[in-house]
Amino acid sequence: MLFAIISTDVDNSLPLRKKARPAHVDRLKALAAEERLVLAGPHPEMEEGHSDRGFTGSLVVAEFPSLQAAQNWADQDPYIAAGVYAEVKVKPFIKVLP
Repeated sequence: MLFAIISTDVDNSLPLRKKARPAHVDRLKALAAEERLVLAGPHPEMEEGHSDRGFTGSLVVAEFPSLQAAQNWADQDPYIAAGVYAEVKVKPFIKVLP
């Protein structure tokens, strides 16, 4: 089943993100290699998406065998260890379109 991992950043998270990003992206690439990743990306602070302005959170939609497995995966995110995320929610997700 698909699950949405919806994360909210702490204030001024950009320096923390920069340090942890390589490990964070490596985990996402591993999901993609297993053909389990539907999409992943950050929510930019500004509408124009300027990465130098920072981010307010992230979204990952991926396949996991259960809610608990998705939660366990999310709990191991390097952004959590680095203090990037203030909150992480994991919810079942149904892809309707496209």
